[in-house]
Amino acid sequence: RGPKSQSNSEKQNQTAKRTMEGASAKEPRDDDSFGLGKENKQTRRPADTAIRQQRMKSWQPILDPVYVIIGVFVLGAVFVGTGKHLEAENSNLVDIRHVYDTYNDPTKECHIDQPNANKTCVVEINVGPLDLEPPVLIHYEIQNFYQNHRKYLFSVDWSQLHGKGESSLGQSSCLPLTSLGGISLNPCGLIANTFFNDVISLINPTQYYLNETGIAWSSDMDQKFQQPLGFKKYQCSSCNDAECTCTSTTGGGPWSCKEPYQDNQGQCWLYYYPNEDTTQYLYETYGNIINPVEGVVNEHFAVWMRTATLPTFRKLYGWIDQTIPANTVLTFEITANWDVQSFKGTKALLISTTYAMGGKNDVLGQMIFWIGIAFFAVGALFGIKHAWKPRRLGDPKYLKHVKEE
Repeated sequence: RGPKSQSNSEKQNQTAKRTMEGASAKEPRDDDSFGLGKENKQTRRPADTAIRQQRMKSWQPILDPVYVIIGVFVLGAVFVGTGKHLEAENSNLVDIRHVYDTYNDPTKECHIDQPNANKTCVVEINVGPLDLEPPVLIHYEIQNFYQNHRKYLFSVDWSQLHGKGESSLGQSSCLPLTSLGGISLNPCGLIANTFFNDVISLINPTQYYLNETGIAWSSDMDQKFQQPLGFKKYQCSSCNDAECTCTSTTGGGPWSCKEPYQDNQGQCWLYYYPNEDTTQYLYETYGNIINPVEGVVNEHFAVWMRTATLPTFRKLYGWIDQTIPANTVLTFEITANWDVQSFKGTKALLISTTYAMGGKNDVLGQMIFWIGIAFFAVGALFGIKHAWKPRRLGDPKYLKHVKEE
C-alpha cells in the first residue's frame, strides 16, 4: 500500500506541473507584461574602460622620514621667500589718512553741526616720500556708522531701484521713510536717504584729474539700478535750439523738467519723471551730486548702496590715473553736507595705492614669513630626532597585535 500511494502522489504532482506549464505558456504572467520575465539588455552599463571600471593605476608613496624633512624645509623656504616679497611690495605702497570732520573736534577744517550745511573747506595732504604710481585711489572713511544693522540693511525697495515700480514688500521694509510731508520718496528707505553727499574735488595741482567713473561694480550698474518706470530723456542737438525747452513735445515729449539740464560737456537734456508733483526723486534729494539724467544710475550712489560689514569702513570716491611725485601736496576742496554729530562719528579722506594682493597690509607678509619660520622649526625638530634616533622603515616592533589564547 505504501509504495503504490507514493507513486500515485508523484503522478499527481507531475500532472499538476504540466498543467501549470501549459497555462503559463498560453497566458503570460503579469510580470511578463512589464518585460520582467525576459532577459533585458543592459543599456546603462558603464563602458569597459579603466576609469569607468575603477581599474586606474594608483601611486601610494611611503612617507620616508628623509623626504618628509626635505619637503617641510622646501615649504618653509617658499613661505619665507613669499612673505619677504610681499613685505617688500607692501613697503612701496602708501595709505594716507586725513580726518577732516569729527563729532568732538570743532577745530577740524570741515566741521559741521547740522546736515546739508553746504560748508566749503580746503584740505591739503602731502603724499610723503614715495612716488605714487597709478591708479591712486581716493576714498572717504566713516567711523561708528552701522550700515550692517538689520533694520538699516533691509530698509530698501529693490523693485523700485530696478525700475519696476514699487512693491508692497519693499515699501513695508522702507518704513518709516516712504514719504515726507505727503510726498512719496523714490527711492525709499534708510540706505538711499542717508546717502553720503559730501562733494570732494581735486583743485591743485591742476594737472591732476580726479576720475569719478569706474568706481562701482559693473554688475551693479548693469543689473541693479534702473531709472523709474516711465522715465525718458532726450538730448538736444543744441542748447540754443528753439525746440530745446521743457514745454516742447520734441523728442517724445511732454517733459516734466522746468528747464533743460546741461551736463559737464555742455550738452542739454530734456527729461520726464512720472508723478513728479507727488514724488521726490533722488536728484531732488541730492541735487549737489545726482543729476536728473543719471538719477539712481549714479556710481557714487551705487557705491553707497553696497553696504559695509563693519561700522568703520571706506568707500571709493575716485582715482587718479597719473604718477604723483614724492612730497607733492594735493589740495582738495570739500563741500561738507553729511553730518556725523548724530551718531558720534568721524569722516576722513584717504589716499592709497595698491598692488596685486590689494591695498597696504602690514600683517599679510609678516604672517606668511612666520609660517615659513614655523616650517623650518618643525623640519629641524624632525631632522634632529631622525639623526639621533632613526626609525627603520617597516620595523615590526611598532606593530600592535593581540595574541590569541
